Amino acid sequence: MPTTIKRILVTGGAGFLGSHICERLVDAGHDVICLDNFFTSQKSNVAHLLGRPNFELIRHDVTHPLWLEVDEIYNMACPAAPGHYQYNPIKTMKTSVMGAINMLGMAKRCRAKVLQASTSEIYGDPEVHPQPESYVGHVNPIGPRACYDEGKRAAETLFFDYHRSNKVNIRVIRIFNTYGPRMHPFDGRVVSNFIRQALRGEDITIFGDGQQTRSFCYVDDLVEGIIRMMNGPDDFVGPVNLGNPGEFTIRQLAEMVIQQTGSKSKIVQKPATPDDPKQRKPVIDLAKSKLGWEPKVPLAEGLAKTIAYFKSIDMAKFRAPTPNY
Repeated sequence: MPTTIKRILVTGGAGFLGSHICERLVDAGHDVICLDNFFTSQKSNVAHLLGRPNFELIRHDVTHPLWLEVDEIYNMACPAAPGHYQYNPIKTMKTSVMGAINMLGMAKRCRAKVLQASTSEIYGDPEVHPQPESYVGHVNPIGPRACYDEGKRAAETLFFDYHRSNKVNIRVIRIFNTYGPRMHPFDGRVVSNFIRQALRGEDITIFGDGQQTRSFCYVDDLVEGIIRMMNGPDDFVGPVNLGNPGEFTIRQLAEMVIQQTGSKSKIVQKPATPDDPKQRKPVIDLAKSKLGWEPKVPLAEGLAKTIAYFKSIDMAKFRAPTPNY
């Protein structure tokens, strides 16, 4: 048991990342309130926690006010895949902005510590590579991805203004591509798309020439970094990059998935999507020096665990959250 039991709110707590955070905190003995509107998340992600006396599940949308008494808030709520956040772009922006305002207001009232799940998307299609936290980004404010990119940028602005103006105890993390068990098979992320297509023997679709790069962090590594950031010193509020600096092309990822699944799938190219970043790789020197954190799980090992998870579920029981996937 922890020396101090905290009451902790996790918004988006039934999502891919949120459910892993909830599990870690419940296992550590804290009282955990999981909040989710179940737009892109699954109750099955937290079903194994429902019988635990220190876990509570609330269906609620963070764009609406909420009054709870908590010690810490992990603000993870927001659709994170392009097809989902573009499905209702206005709601996506409201989730980032109004969700941040509502959670910051709660933190101010309760004197709670609050962590914002920001994203590498705030760097846009970067002109600096790899991306350090000091890089301010290259974002198209009126493009189809702007609802997410600019929504998360606005949320960071709100967090730092509440910190400076109201002394709210904040943490801001910038999450790079993450994968692992409990990914929704229809979440539209490149790892889950490729694994789902490979296991079904379908063509693996690459948008563009497949030479765009990404850095893939296994979920256990990321959650460790998130919790270390929340529990870190109050004079380090971020932003801090959390991701795996290993860099792979999308085509390399597709080939690895085909090899690990033993699939006969063929790689098929489709036209590139607008404003798709050409390269993405975090500089994690700050996380190393301030948090003593760096990822441990190599991509091949993490993919094997993720593929095993996808083989263990019945994909027919999952509904695509939007028509875009």
